[in-house]
Amino acid sequence: MQTASTNICERLCNKSIRDISWLLNIPRSTVSGIITKWKQLGTTATQPRRGRPRQMIEWGQHMRKRLVHRSHHLQSQ
Repeated sequence: MQTASTNICERLCNKSIRDISWLLNIPRSTVSGIITKWKQLGTTATQPRRGRPRQMIEWGQHMRKRLVHRSHHLQSQ
């Protein structure tokens, strides 16, 4: 039994970047980047980035406080 990824690989494995780009209707630079990432890392998943994490917006802070308050209230009962 063949999976969808096997079918895609059979169709695209021996194609050029230009052909893959045309078949999938995506830019050549995207195809090239994905192929490069796969060759270097063995995966196309997004990798962790360096730097400080984003600050939580007001809504997120409010929800976090509500959840903490609710869990303390439930534990005390």
